[in-house]
Order: sequence, then structure tokens, then C-alpha cells
Amino acid sequence: MRGSATDPHTPARHRRTRRIGVAVASAALLLPLMGAAPAPERSAPSGLQNAFAAASAEYHVPQNVLLGVSYLQSRWDTHGGAPSVSGGYGPMHLTDARTAIAAAEHHSEGTEDARGDQARAALRPTPTVPAQTELPARLKTLPKAAALTGIPAARLRTDPAANIAGGAALLAAAQQHLGEPLGGDPADWYGAVAEFSGADDRATAAAYADDVFQVMREGERRTTDLGQSVALAGQPGLAPDTEQLGRTGLRAGDADGTECPRSVSCEWVPAPYEEFGDHDYGNHDLGDRPDAQSIKYIVIHDTEGQWDGVLNLIQDPTYVSWNYTVRSTDGLIAQHVKAKDVAWHAGNWYVNAKSIGIEHEGFLAAPDAWYTEAMYRSSARLVRYLAGKYRIPLDRQHILGHDNVPGPTTSTIPGMHTDPGPYWDWRHYFELLGRPFHTTAGPWGGVVTILPDYSANQPEYTGCTTSGQPCAAHGSSEVRLYSAPDESSPLIKDIGLYPKGDASTIDVNDVASRVSTGQRYAVAERAGDWTAIWYLGQKAWFRNPRGQRTAVNASGLVVTPKDGLTDIPVYGRAYPEKEAYPEGVPVQSVSPLPYRLPAGQRYVIGDEVPGEYYYAVTFTPDSHRVVIGEDLYYEIQFGHRVEFVRAADVQVVPSAS
Repeated sequence: MRGSATDPHTPARHRRTRRIGVAVASAALLLPLMGAAPAPERSAPSGLQNAFAAASAEYHVPQNVLLGVSYLQSRWDTHGGAPSVSGGYGPMHLTDARTAIAAAEHHSEGTEDARGDQARAALRPTPTVPAQTELPARLKTLPKAAALTGIPAARLRTDPAANIAGGAALLAAAQQHLGEPLGGDPADWYGAVAEFSGADDRATAAAYADDVFQVMREGERRTTDLGQSVALAGQPGLAPDTEQLGRTGLRAGDADGTECPRSVSCEWVPAPYEEFGDHDYGNHDLGDRPDAQSIKYIVIHDTEGQWDGVLNLIQDPTYVSWNYTVRSTDGLIAQHVKAKDVAWHAGNWYVNAKSIGIEHEGFLAAPDAWYTEAMYRSSARLVRYLAGKYRIPLDRQHILGHDNVPGPTTSTIPGMHTDPGPYWDWRHYFELLGRPFHTTAGPWGGVVTILPDYSANQPEYTGCTTSGQPCAAHGSSEVRLYSAPDESSPLIKDIGLYPKGDASTIDVNDVASRVSTGQRYAVAERAGDWTAIWYLGQKAWFRNPRGQRTAVNASGLVVTPKDGLTDIPVYGRAYPEKEAYPEGVPVQSVSPLPYRLPAGQRYVIGDEVPGEYYYAVTFTPDSHRVVIGEDLYYEIQFGHRVEFVRAADVQVVPSAS
């Protein structure tokens, strides 16, 4: 959802501010539920596992309940005391959004027209975000934990052992609120876990609790960001008392009208389809998918704002739109646009017409504003459901980041958005999708899948703050590309992003010389710890040392120019030939991009598609038409973004030939 409010050439409705989080005002802390006296200073346990055991004993919360809740929030990571995207701190994700928002600094790049269709004039109104004067309870659990335990809020934010104790106190308070005894059988803690989620409706609280108890049944073990091993032994027969949910007092959720799997909580928050102004309308187009045209892609975005502000924007008919939003704290999903209709989210009309857009509460240029496990899991279930329903392959050629969507024309390339950015954990996400990336061929395969270790892979970025200092060191899904097998050599250049030939940078929003986890590229050369791939018409090198691989071997079909051709054009959209357009539908330019695919180079095929254009420029759908041509295109992984080439220009060969 990346956007800018500073470019005067950008239509007003497409200037998307990153400061769309809730406005906050001071409020009294919640009264403690347990009446605890201030606790004496604790000496830190020897490790996180001991901290869970100590908090379990002190607050009489079964240890596997405490571990299960923490895993669903943070996977037991501490994130160095930095807040999540929703202001949650530490292994228990205790929320103190007022403090987090006050300290936050967010920035924006990208000036794209979210609709991405030159056949329609841009809207002019500027959206306004109503101020919110009070934070919801789910965003202020840390002050409540401080009141319950007597531990200072600052320590709850930074001391993992204290944070775990605070989470245990909240769980114990919830258990007492429900009239249930402390300690005892973990199965009797379902209601308390549901309350801990912070959700204000039963469906979301239940989905959260179900996930926690699934973790408890299956067990987990991992090494955290502190380098400590934490384990939760599985309890396969654990059957929680779900009847407790009825005593929580939470409102009933409203899933009517939603298109979501049963395994998530989903609410209908519709984006308005309204006519206004001088025969103008917004904020999406009516369609008839998949009957009239197939859905090929799912596009992953981040919101660049907090939940409440973003939901205010989606209900503005003069603004842009997307299909779903996923909340950080508990994984609640709001659906806004039906899958049959076309949302304005990707900046490329061809991709919009063929995709579903999902926004995730988060910030690209805030490496420590981490995503919760609850959100990753909820999103993955939604994507798996949609992929199955619409026959979308679960790979990185069809599950795109907004940063992988091509600019439809040359002039649009520099303004294309770059979310969810390098800090989105694609490796973990595809594990949750049930399609983990792995080696599929020996060195003879001729293709590599980008697959760095997310935590260990920490390339330097700039652009996260206005101070000009490097971004905080953090795990990343992306690998940097050089013009020679040497990190002192220049970065790969992108003539589309920098038409004047300027050098690429390490700015967090600069995708010119970066490849992303799960993307596949044809190998051009290997030299020691370095591998070269074909990228943007160039030979691009990245470090791939033995023992710490950043890519694994794969195979597949690739395209190369037909014999006798020096190079061929590359396109940002797969539009039909002019002969395919019926009377009354203006012919759309095919518009080659500034890139060329030279003879001798190879690029991995993601899909074969016919030229297609959805004509929809009026409020009433009677004039809408789907135009499908005879020309075929191949979607290829050409650079950081996917692109298209005409099938008539290339030959398809096995990667190893």
C-alpha cells in the first residue's frame, strides 16, 4: 500500500500517506484485576525457557498455555525490545501502542496510480482520516500488565523475563474473570486465551484460541533471536473447553457476505461503490470473475498505517481499494471488495483485473515493527483458501509482493510501490502455506531459487529514518546484486527505475538490485562463493557461500530470444493485439518498456497467458468488456518485478539445456 503525499503530479486520490494510524489521547490505566502489590525486583532467569517456567509457577498458569500464547504472538522472539506494527512488545506481545506510536517514524516512496489504467481519468478528492481519541483495549495490554504485576512499563517492554511474567499475569486475570480456577488442566484455559487475544468479538477470539491450542497439541521447538532454544512439548489429545467462550461477554462477529475460510475470523467492511462528482465513481470496478476472466495472482501489501485509520480510508469512495485487510494483534480479516470485482490496489490495471489484493497491518521502512505470528497464520490460511478456490499456483510467480508488480508503462516504473519490502518473511510465509522452498535439482538444473536464512541474512539498508543513519540490523528476505563477484563492485543498475543512468542504492525502497526469497532465476555463471544470474538484461552476482547459502538449485522452463534476434522487447502488461478489440472498446497500447532481453540470456517462466484487457470505465457495468486476443505472453522473472514477453519472440527450453 506504499504511497506518497508529496508528489504534485500524483492524482490526489492516489497519494497514500504513511501516517494514517490512529490519533491518540491520554487515558487512565485499566484497574488491576488481581489486586497485586508492587513486585520486588526480579533477577533475570538464566534463559527464556526458565522464564516461562518461573512465570508459570508464580501466576499459576500452565506452562504450555503460556508457551503456546507466546509462540502465536512472537514465536518466542524478543525483537530487542522494539514494538510490533501494532505496538506490541516482547515474547508475549504486550501492547503499548501509545508509546510505540509516539516513537514511530515512517516514510514513504512511490507515486503510482493504484488503478493503473490510462483509459480512465484520475479522481481528484483527497481522503481524510477521522481522528480517534481513544485506543481500543487490544492496544494497551502492557499498562494493564504493569498494574497487575507492579513491574514498571519500561521494564515490561525491554526485559523478556518481565514481559513473560506480565503475560502470565494477564492470563491469570482473565481466568479469574471467567470464574475458573488457576493452575490445573490446560484444557480449562480456552476462555482466558481467547480474552488474551484482545479481540472484541467471539469469532476472532475463538480463531486466536484455536490457533494457540493447535500449537499446544502439535508442539514447537526453535532457536529464538536471542540464540536460545525454547521447546513446547506437544499434547496431541488436548481438547479445550470451548464452552467458556460464551462467558467472555464478547460481541458476536458478523461474517455475512465474506469470502473467507472457516479457519479464520472474517468481517465484512465494504468498500463503497458510489457515483459522485461529474459522472465519476469509486473506489473499485464491478466485474464477473472468475466466469468472465480468471484470477491469476494474489498481491501481498502492507498498510503503512494502523488498523482503525486504514479501515476509515477503505470506506472513502474517493480513495483506492483492496480486497482484504489483516490485523496484526489477532489475525482478524476484514473483507472489502468481492473477489468477482476488481479492486484498485496494484498500480497496474492488467494485474488488478487478474488479482486479489491483501493488505497487512504494517510498515515497510520500520525493520523492528515486526509482524505477529497470528497475522502470518491468518493471512496464509486466507491465501491458501483463495488459491484453492481460484486455482492460483502457490509460488512466487503468482503470490506477488506489491514490489514485484511491474510498472505498466515506462513512465510509471519509478513510482511503483515497494511494499511489503525486505522485512516480510517470505520463507516462513510459504512454510505456513504448505509450500516450503527447497532444493529441487543439482547444479545441472540451471536455475536457482533465492532462499537466504531470514534471521542470519542482514544486508544493510538506509532510508528508515530522516536522520540518514542505516536502518536497524534485521533479518531480511532479500539478497543484493552486484555487477561483479565482489561486494566492492557497483550494484546492478535498473534503467527503468533510473532512466538517467543513476546508480542503484541500498535504500530500503530501492528494488533495483535486489532479489527476494522464492524468486527463481536462470544461472549465468558460478565462481567460488558467488553465483551470477540473468537479471534486467545483465549478468548479476550475489554471494552464495557454502555453509550459508542464499540460494538453492532448481530447474524449470526458461525463455530466450528466437534464433536470429539480437534482443526482444519486454512488457509490463499482457494486452491483446489491436485486432482483438471490438467496436466501442478503445485499443490499448501494448507499450514495451525500456528493458530489452538480449540473445543468449535466459529467464524463468512463471506462466503462459493470452493477451487480455478489461474495459471498465463507467459506473454501470453494461459497457464493461473482457477482451482476449490471440497473442500469447510468458510471464517471466526479469528483475525484482515480474514482466512479460510475447511468445512469438522467444523459444522455450529446459533450463539445463
